[in-house]
Amino acid sequence: MSGLEQLYQQIIIDHSKHPHGVGLDAGEETSHQRNPVCGDEITLALRWDAEGAHIDAVAWEGAGCSISQASASLLATLAEESVEEGSAWTPDDLTALIDEFREALRSRGATPLDEERFGDAAALSGVSKYVARVKCAMLAWVAAEDLLQRRSR
Repeated sequence: MSGLEQLYQQIIIDHSKHPHGVGLDAGEETSHQRNPVCGDEITLALRWDAEGAHIDAVAWEGAGCSISQASASLLATLAEESVEEGSAWTPDDLTALIDEFREALRSRGATPLDEERFGDAAALSGVSKYVARVKCAMLAWVAAEDLLQRRSR
Protein backbone atom coordinates (compact mmCIF):
# COMPACT_ATOMS: atom_id res chain seq x y z
CA MET A 1 0.00 0.00 0.00
CA SER A 2 1.38 3.40 -0.98
CA GLY A 3 1.81 6.24 1.47
CA LEU A 4 -1.11 8.09 -0.07
CA GLU A 5 -3.38 5.05 0.21
CA GLN A 6 -2.38 4.69 3.87
CA LEU A 7 -3.17 8.36 4.47
CA TYR A 8 -6.55 8.00 2.79
CA GLN A 9 -7.31 4.88 4.82
CA GLN A 10 -6.39 6.76 8.01
CA ILE A 11 -8.70 9.66 7.12
CA ILE A 12 -11.59 7.24 6.65
CA ILE A 13 -10.84 5.49 9.94
CA ASP A 14 -10.51 8.81 11.80
CA HIS A 15 -13.83 10.13 10.47
CA SER A 16 -15.64 6.89 11.25
CA LYS A 17 -14.33 6.87 14.82
CA HIS A 18 -14.66 10.62 15.42
CA PRO A 19 -17.45 11.78 13.11
CA HIS A 20 -18.32 15.41 12.40
CA GLY A 21 -21.86 16.74 12.10
CA VAL A 22 -23.56 14.07 14.20
CA GLY A 23 -26.79 15.15 15.86
CA LEU A 24 -30.22 15.95 14.51
CA ASP A 25 -32.64 18.47 16.02
CA ALA A 26 -36.32 17.70 16.54
CA GLY A 27 -38.46 18.93 13.69
CA GLU A 28 -35.70 19.04 11.08
CA GLU A 29 -36.60 17.85 7.62
CA THR A 30 -34.54 14.72 7.11
CA SER A 31 -33.88 12.09 4.52
CA HIS A 32 -33.38 8.53 5.69
CA GLN A 33 -31.41 6.30 3.35
CA ARG A 34 -30.57 2.64 3.77
CA ASN A 35 -28.23 0.32 1.94
CA PRO A 36 -30.04 -3.03 1.94
CA VAL A 37 -26.91 -4.87 0.82
CA CYS A 38 -24.96 -4.24 4.01
CA GLY A 39 -27.44 -2.57 6.36
CA ASP A 40 -25.89 0.92 6.49
CA GLU A 41 -28.36 3.64 7.46
CA ILE A 42 -28.05 7.42 7.39
CA THR A 43 -30.58 10.08 8.37
CA LEU A 44 -29.41 13.47 7.17
CA ALA A 45 -30.57 17.08 7.46
CA LEU A 46 -29.43 20.19 5.63
CA ARG A 47 -29.42 23.26 7.85
CA TRP A 48 -30.11 26.52 6.03
CA ASP A 49 -29.20 30.15 6.71
CA ALA A 50 -31.93 32.59 7.80
CA GLU A 51 -32.79 33.46 4.18
CA GLY A 52 -32.89 29.81 3.14
CA ALA A 53 -30.44 30.46 0.31
CA HIS A 54 -27.28 28.78 1.64
CA ILE A 55 -26.52 25.62 3.56
CA ASP A 56 -25.08 26.40 7.00
CA ALA A 57 -24.44 22.80 8.01
CA VAL A 58 -25.02 19.14 7.32
CA ALA A 59 -26.21 17.12 10.31
CA TRP A 60 -26.73 13.40 10.43
CA GLU A 61 -27.10 10.23 12.45
CA GLY A 62 -26.45 6.74 11.30
CA ALA A 63 -25.04 3.30 11.73
CA GLY A 64 -23.03 1.11 9.45
CA CYS A 65 -19.61 0.46 8.06
CA SER A 66 -16.68 2.83 8.42
CA ILE A 67 -17.03 3.98 4.81
CA SER A 68 -20.66 5.10 5.15
CA GLN A 69 -19.99 6.81 8.47
CA ALA A 70 -16.82 8.51 7.25
CA SER A 71 -18.53 9.67 4.07
CA ALA A 72 -21.33 11.37 6.06
CA SER A 73 -18.75 12.94 8.36
CA LEU A 74 -16.68 14.18 5.42
CA LEU A 75 -19.78 15.70 3.77
CA ALA A 76 -20.54 17.54 7.03
CA THR A 77 -16.92 18.72 7.24
CA LEU A 78 -17.01 20.03 3.67
CA ALA A 79 -20.19 21.99 4.42
CA GLU A 80 -18.64 23.44 7.57
CA GLU A 81 -15.48 24.45 5.69
CA SER A 82 -17.53 26.15 2.96
CA VAL A 83 -19.25 28.31 5.60
CA GLU A 84 -15.94 29.11 7.34
CA GLU A 85 -14.42 30.18 4.01
CA GLY A 86 -17.37 32.47 3.30
CA SER A 87 -18.59 30.38 0.39
CA ALA A 88 -21.54 28.51 1.90
CA TRP A 89 -23.18 26.23 -0.64
CA THR A 90 -26.25 27.14 -2.59
CA PRO A 91 -28.48 24.26 -3.68
CA ASP A 92 -26.80 24.40 -7.12
CA ASP A 93 -23.34 24.22 -5.54
CA LEU A 94 -24.26 21.13 -3.55
CA THR A 95 -25.96 19.51 -6.53
CA ALA A 96 -22.81 19.97 -8.62
CA LEU A 97 -20.67 18.53 -5.82
CA ILE A 98 -22.95 15.49 -5.50
CA ASP A 99 -22.83 14.93 -9.28
CA GLU A 100 -19.01 15.08 -9.30
CA PHE A 101 -18.83 12.76 -6.30
CA ARG A 102 -21.14 10.24 -7.97
CA GLU A 103 -19.21 10.38 -11.25
CA ALA A 104 -15.89 9.75 -9.50
CA LEU A 105 -17.24 6.91 -7.39
CA ARG A 106 -18.77 5.20 -10.41
CA SER A 107 -15.56 5.52 -12.44
CA ARG A 108 -13.93 2.39 -10.97
CA GLY A 109 -10.83 4.41 -10.18
CA ALA A 110 -10.54 6.22 -13.50
CA THR A 111 -11.64 9.61 -12.14
CA PRO A 112 -10.26 10.51 -8.70
CA LEU A 113 -11.94 13.16 -6.59
CA ASP A 114 -10.22 16.54 -6.86
CA GLU A 115 -8.47 17.25 -3.54
CA GLU A 116 -8.81 21.01 -4.02
CA ARG A 117 -12.58 20.70 -4.34
CA PHE A 118 -13.27 17.78 -1.99
CA GLY A 119 -10.56 18.18 0.64
CA ASP A 120 -10.24 15.11 2.85
CA ALA A 121 -13.31 13.61 1.16
CA ALA A 122 -10.97 12.84 -1.75
CA ALA A 123 -9.90 9.93 0.46
CA LEU A 124 -13.05 8.18 -0.72
CA SER A 125 -11.72 7.98 -4.30
CA GLY A 126 -10.32 4.52 -3.64
CA VAL A 127 -13.80 3.22 -2.86
CA SER A 128 -14.63 3.47 -6.57
CA LYS A 129 -12.53 0.36 -7.21
CA TYR A 130 -14.90 -1.70 -5.04
CA VAL A 131 -18.37 -1.66 -6.59
CA ALA A 132 -20.01 -3.13 -3.48
CA ARG A 133 -18.69 -0.20 -1.40
CA VAL A 134 -19.81 2.62 -3.69
CA LYS A 135 -23.33 2.53 -2.24
CA CYS A 136 -21.86 2.80 1.25
CA ALA A 137 -19.95 5.95 0.33
CA MET A 138 -22.89 7.45 -1.58
CA LEU A 139 -25.50 7.04 1.15
CA ALA A 140 -25.17 10.48 2.81
CA TRP A 141 -24.78 12.18 -0.56
CA VAL A 142 -27.98 10.53 -1.83
CA ALA A 143 -29.76 11.75 1.31
CA ALA A 144 -28.55 15.31 0.63
CA GLU A 145 -29.69 15.01 -2.98
CA ASP A 146 -33.10 13.79 -1.85
CA LEU A 147 -33.51 16.81 0.44
CA LEU A 148 -32.50 19.19 -2.36
CA GLN A 149 -34.97 17.60 -4.75
CA ARG A 150 -37.79 17.85 -2.20
CA ARG A 151 -36.95 21.49 -1.57
CA SER A 152 -37.10 22.37 -5.28
CA ARG A 153 -40.62 20.95 -5.73
